[in-house]
Amino acid sequence: MPSLFKEGDIMLGGIFPIFNKEESRNVSFQTEPPRVKCIGFDLRTYRWAQAMLFAIKEINEDHSLLPNITLGYAVFDSCASPTNTLRAALSLMNRQEIKPAATPCHPPMPAVIAEAGSSPSLAAAGTLGPFGVPMVSYFATCACLSDRTKYPTFFRTVPSDYYQAKALASLVKHFGWSWIGAIQADNDYGRNGMLSFTEEVKKFGVCIAFIGTILRTYPRSKILEVVETIKHSTARVILAFAPENDVYPLMKEVVMQNITGIQWIASEAWITAVRLSTPEIFHSFGGAVGFVIRKMAMPKLKDFLLNINPFADTRDPFVNHFWKTMVGCDPSMVKESAYSTDLLSSTKVCTGRETLDQTHVFFDVTQIRVAYNVYKAVYAIAHALHHLIFCTDDNDKHQRKLCINFNISQIEPKEVSNQLQKVNFVNSFGEAVFFDKNGDPPPSYEIINWQLREGEVQHVTVGHFGTSANANYELVIEEDSIIWNTGREIPIGVCSEMCPLGTRKAEIKGKPICCFDCIPCADGTIANTTGAADCIPCPWEYWSNEGKDRCIPKEIEFLSYYDAMGIALTAVSLFGVCLTSAAMVVFSYFRNTPIVKANNSELSSLLLLSLLLCFLCPLTFIGEPTVWSCMLRHTAFGVTFALCISCVLGKTIVVVTAFKATLPNNNLARKFGPVQQRIIVCSCTTVQIFICVLWLSLKPPFPDKTFKHSDKKIILECNTGSETAFYTVLGYIGLLSAICLVMAFLARKLPDNFNEAKFITFSMLIFCAVWLTFIPAYVSSPGKYTVAVEIFAILSSAFGLLFCIFAPKCYIILIKPEQNTRQHVMGKLPKKRV
Repeated sequence: MPSLFKEGDIMLGGIFPIFNKEESRNVSFQTEPPRVKCIGFDLRTYRWAQAMLFAIKEINEDHSLLPNITLGYAVFDSCASPTNTLRAALSLMNRQEIKPAATPCHPPMPAVIAEAGSSPSLAAAGTLGPFGVPMVSYFATCACLSDRTKYPTFFRTVPSDYYQAKALASLVKHFGWSWIGAIQADNDYGRNGMLSFTEEVKKFGVCIAFIGTILRTYPRSKILEVVETIKHSTARVILAFAPENDVYPLMKEVVMQNITGIQWIASEAWITAVRLSTPEIFHSFGGAVGFVIRKMAMPKLKDFLLNINPFADTRDPFVNHFWKTMVGCDPSMVKESAYSTDLLSSTKVCTGRETLDQTHVFFDVTQIRVAYNVYKAVYAIAHALHHLIFCTDDNDKHQRKLCINFNISQIEPKEVSNQLQKVNFVNSFGEAVFFDKNGDPPPSYEIINWQLREGEVQHVTVGHFGTSANANYELVIEEDSIIWNTGREIPIGVCSEMCPLGTRKAEIKGKPICCFDCIPCADGTIANTTGAADCIPCPWEYWSNEGKDRCIPKEIEFLSYYDAMGIALTAVSLFGVCLTSAAMVVFSYFRNTPIVKANNSELSSLLLLSLLLCFLCPLTFIGEPTVWSCMLRHTAFGVTFALCISCVLGKTIVVVTAFKATLPNNNLARKFGPVQQRIIVCSCTTVQIFICVLWLSLKPPFPDKTFKHSDKKIILECNTGSETAFYTVLGYIGLLSAICLVMAFLARKLPDNFNEAKFITFSMLIFCAVWLTFIPAYVSSPGKYTVAVEIFAILSSAFGLLFCIFAPKCYIILIKPEQNTRQHVMGKLPKKRV
């Protein structure tokens, strides 16, 4: 295997994909297979190999690091092939193919710097690990390589895809993309990277629309299948997790079919690849964003690269291909080589006077990324060797000397591996170099955006991702600096548009969770954010507005003095007060007339007073319920009506006893005088007062908020507290009215022209009818209508008593004064002669 070789006290191995493809060959197994032929010389990877040589040269010239010890190297080309990488690793182990003229006793290879791809690195790490040989990779990012049980001696200076997956997921989340397509390389890098990415984005509810698989060795038919998937997918944001060489055939096909309008997300393996950054590819892939490892300016490297010359170093098997690519002529006289060329066979022969173009991108060392990782890998190994070889002087901690009985030729690779795990230094660029327990460096990425400037594709840094001071991951993006595939507007990457305010997501059967319908929230629930998964119930005192995006206070309902019903009932109540007051004035003014005297003026006045209170009682039912108004309204109603019915009962007894007194030997009228009447009224009323006091003491009425009649309203009402007490009050009034009705009914046919028992009977019939219909109406009426029904019952029964008992008397007094005589009242008018 052709290699770059330089002898040294300590040899370092290197494996780089200087050529990017192995030429296919047919093996018959009947003859010895031909030598490996690689095509596609890659300037970028050749510079990586030169970075290793440059770092070794610097270390050899540095008297503080590995003093008096020279580092040598043996660098192989892997052709980006796992099999060639494995062959190179075995060659470095046994040293047989490095330099045939070397002495039979070869010092062991203490460390190897390899490889760019994850699959080749897996092959090499699996081979070197059992022998304890440390391997430091500069571009293998597969998270699987962090498994210390499988790869105990693997280290790398590039962050693991575990961190890149987190960075890519953070980017997707930041821009709100929930429906994206994915392209993966059919190798360890692509499969493991995509697996890590999908696990991360699932945490954010992102769905993968499709996953296409590509590889540089795939036939065009398979690439076309992936292109067709891209064309027919609704995903407008696509992540390509693949190396440069694998994604290139897909890019060519996408450009050929003129597929545009897709926002591409790139992995670090191809976002800065010069081969892909052309105006032709930019037509379809312009605006691509992706993460890259940290860049560094290495000005001294430029002079080293400019010294590459095929005429000065004929031992470099790759320098002729470099010269052909850079200058365009063939420096060798022999056209045949173990490595073929992808240039035309008509390449001219060099004269020896050709010079390199210093403006070529190959010499641009201001934005070195992978080559800087190679540089760090060499220095990490050098520091590990330094700490292994040199011991600290006990007298001077800053002075080091060779350890006693230490033989450089007997360096054990396992000891180097142990020292690499402990390495921690700051290089000449001010960066701390160290490895964690898995052999990984701390994550640090830049966000790159493809932009076209002056006809060239530029890789513009628009942000970064790394660990913050509190050890959390931090994503910083300069959104205004990004030029997307669609311009300045952020691309949309959703399967279904975000649900607006007031709606929630509803899954569509058979589709991923990112594809959904938007359903309005139910009454009483809201969605005050876009894209809500569920509607939030409003607090119990609130209700959803019409847009279902805000909870508003529920309408508070009670019978107010300001609404029409409250005004009407107040007017009727006051009208009743006026009529009662007028009746009281009439009875007071005509108190000496026969009809007033005959109807017991004292009980009539007390009855009118109680009716006046009954008409005022509804006013306590109107207005916002309070603790005092609730206690007052029910007790006032109970006591005033008990007083009213007690007076009617007293009048009924007076009427009955008065007319019974006309019977011979009946002294009942004398025994039932004013005192007894007062006792009846007071005792009957006192019972009701006692019930009310007991009610207020044990479980009084209180203001309450209920929702049983309407979800949109809060009904303010007076809770009776004790329903037993409430119905006891009503029952007692009903008992008094029933007794009064029975007695008046029995006396309805007594002989007189103005039989008050008839009027009392009518009034009690109205009273009982009103209150019998009140109970079902009271129970079934909603909200403020419950109070209105109660007020209506009070007013109806009060008006019934007022009109039935006092209207006929007032009519006689005011309209028919000629009938206001003792004879007419007693029914003893003289008979007219015919």
